[in-house]
Amino acid sequence: MGMGRFALLLAAPLLIAAAPQMTPTGFAITPDAAPGAIFQPLNPDLPAAPAYTAGQASAVALSPDGRTLLILTSGFNRMNGPDGKDVPDLGHEYVFVYDVGGPAPAKRQVIAIPNSFAGLAWAPAGDRFFVAGGVDDDVLEFTGAPGAFKAGRTFKLGHKAGLGLAVKPEAAGLAVSPDGRRLLVANLQNDSVSLIDLSSGAVHELDLRPGHGRPGGAFPRAVIWAGNLRAFVASERDREIIALGLTPAGLKIAARLPVRGQPVAFALGRRLFAALDNTDAAVVIDPLTLRLIETIPTAGPRDWGRRGLGGAGSNALTLSPDGRSLLVSDGAENALAVVQLDAAARGLKATAPEEDDRSAVVGMIPTGWYPTGVAARPDRIFVVNGKSVPGPDPAACRNDLGVDKGHDATCLAANQYVWQLEKAGFLSLPPPTPAVLGALTRQTAENDRVFAAPSAADAEKLAFLRAHIHHVIYIVKENRTYDQVLGDLEMGNGDPRLTVFPEWMTPNQHALARRFVDLDAFYDSGESSNTGWNWSTAGRTNDWTEREAPVNYAGRGLQYDQEGDNRNLNMGFATAAQRRAAQPLGSADPDILPGATDIAAPDGPGGAAGTGYLWDQALKAGLAVRNWGFYGDLALYERFAGPARTPRLREPWKTQTRVFMPTKASLMAITDPYFRGFDQGFPDYWRFKEWEREFDGFVAAGKAPNLMLVRLAHDHTGDFDDAIDGLNTVETELADNDYAVGLVVQKLAHSPFAKDTLIFVVEDDAQDGPDHVDAHRSLALVAGPYVRHGAVVAHRYATTSLVRTMEAILGLAPMGLPDAAAEPMADVFDVAQADWTFDAIVPGVLRATGLPLPPGKTAACETPRRSGAWWAAAMKGQDFSAEDRLDTARYNLALWRGLKGDAPYPARRDGRDLSQNRAALLAANGAKCG
Repeated sequence: MGMGRFALLLAAPLLIAAAPQMTPTGFAITPDAAPGAIFQPLNPDLPAAPAYTAGQASAVALSPDGRTLLILTSGFNRMNGPDGKDVPDLGHEYVFVYDVGGPAPAKRQVIAIPNSFAGLAWAPAGDRFFVAGGVDDDVLEFTGAPGAFKAGRTFKLGHKAGLGLAVKPEAAGLAVSPDGRRLLVANLQNDSVSLIDLSSGAVHELDLRPGHGRPGGAFPRAVIWAGNLRAFVASERDREIIALGLTPAGLKIAARLPVRGQPVAFALGRRLFAALDNTDAAVVIDPLTLRLIETIPTAGPRDWGRRGLGGAGSNALTLSPDGRSLLVSDGAENALAVVQLDAAARGLKATAPEEDDRSAVVGMIPTGWYPTGVAARPDRIFVVNGKSVPGPDPAACRNDLGVDKGHDATCLAANQYVWQLEKAGFLSLPPPTPAVLGALTRQTAENDRVFAAPSAADAEKLAFLRAHIHHVIYIVKENRTYDQVLGDLEMGNGDPRLTVFPEWMTPNQHALARRFVDLDAFYDSGESSNTGWNWSTAGRTNDWTEREAPVNYAGRGLQYDQEGDNRNLNMGFATAAQRRAAQPLGSADPDILPGATDIAAPDGPGGAAGTGYLWDQALKAGLAVRNWGFYGDLALYERFAGPARTPRLREPWKTQTRVFMPTKASLMAITDPYFRGFDQGFPDYWRFKEWEREFDGFVAAGKAPNLMLVRLAHDHTGDFDDAIDGLNTVETELADNDYAVGLVVQKLAHSPFAKDTLIFVVEDDAQDGPDHVDAHRSLALVAGPYVRHGAVVAHRYATTSLVRTMEAILGLAPMGLPDAAAEPMADVFDVAQADWTFDAIVPGVLRATGLPLPPGKTAACETPRRSGAWWAAAMKGQDFSAEDRLDTARYNLALWRGLKGDAPYPARRDGRDLSQNRAALLAANGAKCG
């Protein structure tokens, strides 16, 4: 499949077979753009749900004879039946078996498995294959032939728990030795590998950690054999490739090879190749001498000029059958990179001067959204991807509440939770000719906005803002959709039938959207808090987060690693002793995740490990930053912490009691220790008062930070049974969050910083509610000078656009490829609109609480629809101690029942434009309280 070097044919016509689809990351996808491409869903042919298709394809494996392709899913993949109940027989992961020997893939068999995490491997004879069981801590064997594979042995790996705080084991990458005698397993959560004797079934384990409190071997994900006596393991967190040797006594560590980036996948020819996520590269290693031959950038061709920025998500790779090309899956770019290998990378002696040129990407092939695996035959390339554009989710439920059998069942049976709506895809295509590859490369560049730039007018507007705005207040909230909150606005494209937090409950957010801009086409880039918080603070994710998120949310193991905790341990500290001093529940074992390295952290520009956050770039640029609540140790508020649980003090500064501990070393010195983090039993009102205390100090000093990070998360709701100040209902918690937002804006509006400060408000994700347009559509608010007044901005923007806008205003360079390509939100601003003001409205329902509210203007409705006891009973058993530990089904349905009564869920998924005839629509669907 050698393609040779050639000039990219940028003038070639595009080859789109279907109109591009926009993802909430700001990029488009055109998976069927290549001539001869076949793009299809993965349908497991369930008799009870024949139209069902699976999500989150995670790995592929081509049989030794090249005729059979296996596709593994590892993600959410849970379903409710027609009665709304969870159907265990439908809640599987799958292995799809395809015959790929002909011109089009033919599905021969679908095998259901309980759980998995990206581990899939053939035996050399092709008569069996193996699947890692993920959280089940086992490996499953299947024997036979395509269409007739049957379950064989199950190999138990014997782990009682993972290494960390309250974590489970997870079997990940697999590889069978060339002689077929041994199976190697990566124990992702135990920092070890298991060697299985396939004859006897005996299992031997090797700890990959160096010991003595030194980092190494953590989060091993991929494994591969290079002969019968040598194997390699990829330590994703610690950025090293570990060479293993096989001796009569068993496995031993032969060498540790550090790499710049997170190794996540292997391929083997004469050389060993590893995909490096975060820094977007492939590393080439001599498997005999262990010499690093070359590191190849994989985010695009050289003339794209995008060196130094991560975010392409290089996460899988394979060699072309002729060994001349390397195909690399770039997850976040929704593309396959075609790398021409030089002679050294192919393990050959150069025979011509041109073969001494370094290996380089010579073209790009568009794929579905977030490709995760690739394989190749001489006549065909195969790519799987994890996600699809979800579309509307007016029902937005996922599991059975266990109550009412009426409209609840209808909602649950819709299976419209965002992770259910994002489906996998399977792309096959013939190897493109140079001319076709040139056109596909141009299409990928257009999809990913590689050469996009603001118009002259927009650039001038952004330059004006940069000159006049010296401070940004960035407020991040939790999990709400546009329709949930703003669907009852008299303007914009909202559906009031889906509005469960209407104006009487959220008057300040309504007032801000009405007075400034109603962004009715804003999309959160993340699906849930683990992806959402990375998009909101870094403008991108990494491959760990993308792979881990749906597995974690499905209850298939793993943990919430995305806000600086890894395995529930604070990665802002490098040693176990430091962690124990800050949080007594942490492990005292010095060899559990030593080092201040966060597996989920994106790299900064130039490959600076783990520093790809907005505050990192601001600090690097010499700006002043202050943090109130971003990235804190969530275990401080856990109920299981008992006496170690941080007390709920309204004004902890008075006793100098620390109530917040950052999980990022870069935040330690710039964080308010008296601002309480994510705790749903604590009012946002008191968070505002702590922020106000410090802000008053800035006013007195005449100087404020350039970037102010404020977390106001009470719209997540929860902890109804032990909340303080009587905020023990959904109505009062949402109103509290709304009022706190309004108070921040009011405080700024009446301060000396009003003329040169902008406030941006965003939800980290939109997973906890319905929306008639898209499961990612959410609310974003902008207030301050030079913001348009009374405008509906229907231009499509995403979280990446908001991040890029703040960067432009603060004079910061992009942090990664997605925010570099994002379109700034220029339509929001009017340089002639310098004057502004705002006065917060007290939601009437807060009058029923113990908050010290001022007299004055109050929104209607002072009585909650339901009591605190009703909400506590409805939410009994839910875990509100940290983001997204909820049974989302029970939660969403209880919200609907509590706030909408017996009104049926609208189930029609049509994405209609409801921006016209708003008065009649609101009159027919007005929200009432009490």
